[in-house]
Amino acid sequence: MDDVDRRLIELLHEDASQPLKALAAAVRLSRSSVRDRIARLRADGVIRRFTIERGIAGEGVTAMLLVRLARTPDPVVVAAIVARPEVVRCDSLSGDIDLLVEVRGADVAEVNRARDHVATLPGVADVETALVLNRDKAPL
Repeated sequence: MDDVDRRLIELLHEDASQPLKALAAAVRLSRSSVRDRIARLRADGVIRRFTIERGIAGEGVTAMLLVRLARTPDPVVVAAIVARPEVVRCDSLSGDIDLLVEVRGADVAEVNRARDHVATLPGVADVETALVLNRDKAPL
């Protein structure tokens, strides 16, 4: 991976919907070269997926679910959790808590439905919920 690849990743991280033409102009390469580089980065696992971040215009509710699993690892439970549209992020942790799951919804009821779904999955031993009151620093 070189500086051009790193710049492409940075540009895609900012906005993955940018057309190849804009990406190519930003890194001063042809569209076909940029397309080939992105294909290689995907094949190498550097870029795993393209996704969207759903905005909820200041009215949304975010919660962190602290999930304890009956056994670890449990990729079936993780797959079921990340399949939920309300799940923004799912991190596997060391220690007492197995998963830190960030969920976002239009209101508390939507977040609670997502929490209830996670809590009732076979293989989930316990879920603690913490509503996010303020975000002082946004993730990269």
